[in-house]
Amino acid sequence: MNIECYRTYCLKKLGTTEHFPFDKDTLVFKVMGKMFALSSLTSWENGEPRINLKCDPEEAVLLREKYPESVLPGYHMNKQHWNTVVLNGELTTKELQEFIDHSYELIVSSLTKKLKEELKRLD
Repeated sequence: MNIECYRTYCLKKLGTTEHFPFDKDTLVFKVMGKMFALSSLTSWENGEPRINLKCDPEEAVLLREKYPESVLPGYHMNKQHWNTVVLNGELTTKELQEFIDHSYELIVSSLTKKLKEELKRLD
């Protein structure tokens, strides 16, 4: 997966917007104002792309055990709830998309009733 495929995939998700809230390097994707994915553009340019994604805590542990070279505790994030996914070729595009989907769905499920209703109206 390259940066454009990653960006396109995230932006296809209902209610998703992209931002640079921290600096000019960190691309953040949000659903209804809540962050579900972020990545340093420099990591893509340097050939070591990494994406931070929200993850169920139990699932996060299992993924880190299954993919010790590719799924790490979230860099600069709550390590219980976030993973850093290294795009080093170990994971398939389908697996990466599933990880992004899981992160998005976790955030959507945590939205307030009002925000969930707003999101449905965007469809």
